[in-house]
Amino acid sequence: MFKSLSNAVRFLSIHMVGKADSGHLGMPLGMADSLTCLFKNFLIYNPENPQWPNRDRFVLSGGHGSSALYALLYLTGYKNMSLNQLQSFRKLGSKTAGHPEYDLDCGIEITTGMLGQGIANAVGMALEERLLNARLGDDCINHYTYVSVGDGDLMEGVAAEASAIAGHLSLGRLIVLFDDNNITIDGEVGVSSSENILQRYESYGWHTLAANGHSENEINAAFESARQDQRPSLIALKTRIGYGTPRENSPEAHHGALTEQEIEATREKLDWHYGPFEVPEYLAQTWKIIGKRSHKACEEWQKTQSEKYGSKCFGWSEEMTKIIKKIKKDYFISRPFEATRVSFKEVLSQLMKESNFLLSGSCDLGSATGCLDQSMTPISKNDFSGNYIHYGVREHAMGAIMNGIAIGKKIRCCGGTFLAFSDYMRPAIRMSALMNVPTIFVFSHDSIGVGEDGATHQPVEQLTSLRGIPNLNVFRPADALETLECLECALKSEAPSALILSRQDLLSVRFSGGVNLCENGGYLIYENGSVAGTMVTLIATGSEVSIALEVKKMLDDSRVTTNVTSLPCWNLLNKQDAAYRFHVLGSGLRVGIEASNGFGWDRYLGRDDLFFGVNDFGKSCSCADAYRYFGLTAINIYEGIMRKLDELDMCG
Repeated sequence: MFKSLSNAVRFLSIHMVGKADSGHLGMPLGMADSLTCLFKNFLIYNPENPQWPNRDRFVLSGGHGSSALYALLYLTGYKNMSLNQLQSFRKLGSKTAGHPEYDLDCGIEITTGMLGQGIANAVGMALEERLLNARLGDDCINHYTYVSVGDGDLMEGVAAEASAIAGHLSLGRLIVLFDDNNITIDGEVGVSSSENILQRYESYGWHTLAANGHSENEINAAFESARQDQRPSLIALKTRIGYGTPRENSPEAHHGALTEQEIEATREKLDWHYGPFEVPEYLAQTWKIIGKRSHKACEEWQKTQSEKYGSKCFGWSEEMTKIIKKIKKDYFISRPFEATRVSFKEVLSQLMKESNFLLSGSCDLGSATGCLDQSMTPISKNDFSGNYIHYGVREHAMGAIMNGIAIGKKIRCCGGTFLAFSDYMRPAIRMSALMNVPTIFVFSHDSIGVGEDGATHQPVEQLTSLRGIPNLNVFRPADALETLECLECALKSEAPSALILSRQDLLSVRFSGGVNLCENGGYLIYENGSVAGTMVTLIATGSEVSIALEVKKMLDDSRVTTNVTSLPCWNLLNKQDAAYRFHVLGSGLRVGIEASNGFGWDRYLGRDDLFFGVNDFGKSCSCADAYRYFGLTAINIYEGIMRKLDELDMCG
């Protein structure tokens, strides 16, 4: 019976890939036995209640093997994963995308995307379980996280980063199923790697073991052992890629549809004599019974724990509103001259005192980024009740782990590093935006203002690059008050956010604060006259808003009617109607000012408009010297504007 159950997964996968004439069969065929054991005997889930909070999580890190996941979800009874969906594999509009995309009602826990992301996401999920367990108790949250990985996943650097953190924190409810088939696309693993995976994971502090990935007894025993250990576990399952096909144990088994002759040969070898997408009734019913295995546990949890679980999570509260109002009032009185990373820390630490479900962390840069305050308590393997995570110097893992935490929608987390390092974690940022998960990425040291650290650490293209990610709110506040408002926007949003913060101290530039002006993405920070009658609108972000205000004074003295616009979040401004955008951007000469390479500014500037930015990599010198070198000074910008007005015959 066991082999027949596994073969149902195999042949559904074969026909999904065959009908689409696209996909990857190697992993689904090789791992079918191990995944069948998991879903049949160990995984706690309820297809009739896919979002049951205390269900076990299963993550497919090697997302190219998606057909196996879809087959299992269909067989166990997920209503939204119908046979029609399987037959529409990789087709426009189907729920069966080439790589799984986050959809809890279908049983898809997270969008893993590129290799290595999934195991790091799973570390985040396992960490979230421990965090919630510490806050809600053993009876409420005590589930496991399982993740299927291949050689490719474990070769990716993000997997090493995340696995080291999992071992350090002793996340014992994390179990990794390693598809140890010794094959990659280019050939045997030995062509590119000679490491011992088990020894490597032992060095991380993991429990490791090996089993025959085609023996039900060995697989079950390995799972039992893993579940009893207090450390995270990696089970090396020795499998044969493309199991049962003529391509078995060869790189050619990795991807591509089987020919009709190969399908027939596979049917004979595996003793499967049914048509495409056909599962005999006795197997279909057995799989449905397997899918109901945890119904009673789910019902008991709903009776005893659902109210407790549902009453506690991160949410914007009236008390938080009071905190924001108080800090705003304090800022108007003190007019702080400070870096926005400092302002961020002040606001975040106050809000964290109000919510036990708001979490911070950083990549060994807590104080430097504003993510760590003395009032915060680090978590450890012996105590998960804290609110700060030491990620170490592991930017990519931090981003992917935060996504794994945030996907549960109970804990709101932010994590910080320098903006120049954002490229290290870009795949994780992209996945958060694709899934619409409210992760908050904090990037300080945002420009040539980094100064003496030099060109390697002075980001000039990262800001504009992040703005190119759909659905990511990129905030670059101009002063303490804007920082407060941008953080408020990020915490209230269900979309991911990136907060771009300065190293250097900035003047207070705001003179009103009754409402959150940053939530519109942009606003007139100084209005000298009607929009229609304005000769120049200076448009700036972040630290350059104060420069724009200096330029405005010079233009005023030259009788040039000037408005100043602060543009903290392009994505939010782009969602406003045309009338509002016109009001903010003006009808006269538009002048963009930003310490970036200017990519994307043509959205707001026309052919005759001006942009003052950084057209090269930075320089190792003081902040002030760097700004002078690149012409980001009030006098240089003023003179450039006057020349342009004269050229356009707008001065007389």
